This record gives sequence, structure tokens and C-alpha cells, in this order.
Amino acid sequence: MKVGIVYNPVYLEHNTGEHPESKGRLEAIVRRLKESGLWEKLTHIAPRPAIVEELLHVHDEGHIRYVREMASSGGGNIDADTVVSARSYDAALYAAGGVERAVGAVMAGEVSSAFALVRPPGHHATRAQAMGFCLFNNVAVAAAHALDKYHLERVLILDFDVHHGNGTQDVFSREPRVHYISVHQSPLYPGSGGINETATGNMFNIPLPPGCGDAEYVCVYDEVVTPLAHRFAPRLILVSAGFDAHWADNLASMCLSISGYAQIARRIKALADELCEGRLVLGLEGGYNLEALAGAAKVVFDVLLGNQNIEDRLGPCPSRRRTPDINSLLGQVKKVFSLV
Repeated sequence: MKVGIVYNPVYLEHNTGEHPESKGRLEAIVRRLKESGLWEKLTHIAPRPAIVEELLHVHDEGHIRYVREMASSGGGNIDADTVVSARSYDAALYAAGGVERAVGAVMAGEVSSAFALVRPPGHHATRAQAMGFCLFNNVAVAAAHALDKYHLERVLILDFDVHHGNGTQDVFSREPRVHYISVHQSPLYPGSGGINETATGNMFNIPLPPGCGDAEYVCVYDEVVTPLAHRFAPRLILVSAGFDAHWADNLASMCLSISGYAQIARRIKALADELCEGRLVLGLEGGYNLEALAGAAKVVFDVLLGNQNIEDRLGPCPSRRRTPDINSLLGQVKKVFSLV
């Protein structure tokens, strides 16, 4: 079983300064993979830069030009959260192209699955706007690439970042060949991701209350995500893999543990094995506590490799006093999504 990894030092050249989304995130993951011995067990896939014509499947020409020109002029702030530096445009091209390259390796059978460790992240980038730390929507570009190059009839995008992927929803809300399922905290930035936000019945948002942890996420995956995936029967599964729902991450208020991420990863891998011959590609999104991020990314690779021993150095959420009751929410979600 070959598991691919996409990584390149160009991703470190997206210089955000003193910012939660910094190069230290990737450095922490790579360090953990090397210390654990997993780095040598993975199949390394060299990324390529996405070309403008590929970005145009997802983004407006004016948006692409704006990011390029801001970088070429030395960089600046697009908004209070989103930074561009002199090398950010190049890094963003390699981020989108890196996830595309992972898709190509999986589709060609070079690897059974792959995880693209890229930055800047992407799932908040809409057709016309960079926002929420994101410049280009890497997973969306890869999904459009899969539709165009491999003529896939159905591509499923799963998103377990703690924030709703408003950009991915914006791009594909009227594309029936793509189904998008997001499990996220609500209320939280960017304020979207309500249950009823869909145009053609292909957007499935599960907004969870603050404080949800392993048990709630596993329940949602077993009772909602899995039946939705089986109903759609995708030919490829892409994942916006954010690790900021971990209890130690201070950009949100969830209580997932590293072991919980392993449980989610096992369910996603099982879906890929059952529905699309194992074809599974993950692209890194959020996750800002470096210890939690490195540990959670590592256990995803463990799951993809079939390793049974899961290391969770941080343990369970230490401050969980009361478990949120999501039964009413699940009932509403199932009714809206026609799962009852």
C-alpha cells in the first residue's frame, strides 16, 4: 500500500509574519513525520504549479490577477486576516497544483491515497475573493481538474476544518457532479454553513455547537456523512483537512482529540475503499496549535498506511464538563437531507 505525500519548501515562502497561519505549521508536521520514521515510508510526490487556465475553472480572472499583482509589488494585506508576501503567488500556485498532482498520482495508481501538505490553505477562497488566510481554493481547483481531465461523473469533497468552507460552497453550489459535506462549528467565522444553504441539493452543511468532541463527530460521520456518501457513490473523495477543531486550538471552541481525528480518518478511508477503489486525496487547511496539528496530521498518515497504533500525546479534552446534545440537530439535518 503506497501512500503519497506532497510537500515542497516553496510553501514556506508564503511569509505571513506573526500570524497563526505561518510556515511553522508545515515545519512542525514535517518534523513529527521525520521523528516518527513515517517520512521515509511515504511516497513523495513532487508538486507542480497550477497554471492560470486551471485556476480559471474555479476563480475569476480579476481575482487571480489581483493576487499576482499584489505579490509582485511586494505584498500586503488583502483583509485583516489574509496576507500576501512577495512569494505568496508562487506558493499559492504550487499549493493548488500540489493537490492536483496528488489527484493525478491517485488516479494513475502511483499511490492508493495521498495527503498534500500545502499552504496557503484554500477553502475560504471564493470565485472572486481571497479571505480567511486563503488565496486560491486548492481542493476546489483539484476537484475541477478531476472533472475536466479524468471525466469523473461524481466527486465528493469532505471538509472537517472547524470553519465552514464558504469558498468551496461558492464555487460548486450549482455543480451537481460535486457534492460538498462540511462538518464545522457554528457560530464561527465566516458565518456561513447553515443547514439550508444549497442551490441544487449538493451542499450538505452540518453546523455543530461549540464543545463537540470525538463522540459527536463520530456520530455525525456514522449517521449523516456515511449515508450521504453512499447515496452519492463518488468516483473520487477529496478532503479539506483542517485540524483546528482540536481542543488545544484557540481559534475555535471544539473538543476533538488526536484520537478523534484518527477515528474520522478511518471512516473516510473506509468510504473511499468501499465506494471509489480507495481513491482519496487530502489537502491541508487549518490547524494552529503546532503540537495538535503535527500529531493529528501524523495519525492521518498512520491511518492511510494501515498502522494500528495511534499516538495521542495531548490526550482527551481536559475541560469537557457537559456534552452538547446534538440529537435535535441530527434529526433536523436528516430531515433536510432526506435521510429519514
